[in-house]
Amino acid sequence: MQSTTEKLKIDEPVDKILGKLDGWLDALVSMLPNMAVAIILMIVFVLLAKLASNLFTKIFTKASDNQALKNLFSTIIYYMVVGIGLFIILGILKLDKAVTSLLAGVGVVGLALGFAFQDIAANFVSGIILAFRRPFHIGDIVEVNDIMGKVSRTNLRVTVIETFQGQEVYMPNKDVLQTAIYNYTILGKRRIDLGVGVSYADDLDKVESLVTDTVSSTEGVIDQDKLIFDYEEFGGSSINFNIRFWIEYPDQPGYFAVKTRVIKAIKKAFDENDITIPFPIRTLDFGIKGGQTLSEMNLMPTNERKDEDGKKEESESKSEE
Repeated sequence: MQSTTEKLKIDEPVDKILGKLDGWLDALVSMLPNMAVAIILMIVFVLLAKLASNLFTKIFTKASDNQALKNLFSTIIYYMVVGIGLFIILGILKLDKAVTSLLAGVGVVGLALGFAFQDIAANFVSGIILAFRRPFHIGDIVEVNDIMGKVSRTNLRVTVIETFQGQEVYMPNKDVLQTAIYNYTILGKRRIDLGVGVSYADDLDKVESLVTDTVSSTEGVIDQDKLIFDYEEFGGSSINFNIRFWIEYPDQPGYFAVKTRVIKAIKKAFDENDITIPFPIRTLDFGIKGGQTLSEMNLMPTNERKDEDGKKEESESKSEE
């Protein structure tokens, strides 16, 4: 009798499980047509998303060359079409409650991820702002956070700068947006400030006229009317002046090439006109109190000085006798 009771207790849960499995199997069989339609729709919407993204890219390329914006909107369009298809498929599968739960879950997960990945979100938003503001273009020479180089590519997370030393620097968009950006390409020209010194014996009017004419006639120098010459100071061994002039700025090697040509031209003009760029001059003072020259110094060691003084005294006493 007891064994029969125990057998009944075991059979009840087994029957419930089997009943559930039968119900799920029937539901699965009844949903097979809908699942087939859902799979087909998913494939169709993925293809539509790619088609819409490519179509937008072609249209946007004709209207603008902003690579970052093109990537941003093409990605948004792709996932928007896929998302619409996903919700339609869930409706076909009669998972409306799942859609509601999914939306609620996405909101909670999005909030949690927002706190967990604040830097990533900040870089993403900064990338969007940079894409709209466009403070630089691909190929521009910029300086950001003391890093100077050519912008090789950008995306919604980082800006890649190729330095003149041959390294690639991946700079977060947040740092790029929050710091000063020096764009050396946007105006197409750059000013060179060059410091030179001449001897105190040279004619300063002649030096100014010679330097301005030499720099103005050097290849690569532009805007000659904006050339600035100014004497800066009375230096330790020279009178120092600055010459400021503008050049076309295609790239950094061109900048160094024009600067080199100007330095050579100034040196050649000085040599031809007997103008001196003096070496540093130092005056040595050997006296304890100052003002005593080397010839006036007694450099004999102390012992030898004493012997010399003794010999002088002996010679003086003999002469007196």
